[in-house]
Amino acid sequence: MRENKKITIVLGVIGADVHAVGNRILHHAFSEAGFNVVNIGVMASQEEFINAAIETNADVIVVSSLYGHGEIDCRGLKEKTVEAGLTDVRLYVGGNLVVGKQDWKETEKKFKNMGFDRVYPPGTMPQEVIDDLIEDFNLS
Repeated sequence: MRENKKITIVLGVIGADVHAVGNRILHHAFSEAGFNVVNIGVMASQEEFINAAIETNADVIVVSSLYGHGEIDCRGLKEKTVEAGLTDVRLYVGGNLVVGKQDWKETEKKFKNMGFDRVYPPGTMPQEVIDDLIEDFNLS
């Protein structure tokens, strides 16, 4: 963690997903918890997440996906962040990440194998993510 610095979060909904309500809820919750939130909105590409992280010197990228294609949309994101020099940026992802009913442990494992530090199932409350941010960045 960078000393005396407010944690900066790049938040957005990846791919062709237009689900904006959860994005707004997360933005509000993260802001209220004291984080600097850069919300790139819906239908965001991997490149938009990366460019926003570079421009804002972000600490974490939080990717949301509700339409079930997160697995496809997120594939290769970790490699692209590394190529862009964002080796210290953490990656969080959450929502309805896969199509249909799949075993959550398997879904979580897929995303961890893709390089995500935290993977959240549908219905995760914002406070759980905030608690993980506090833990991951030693803010307590």
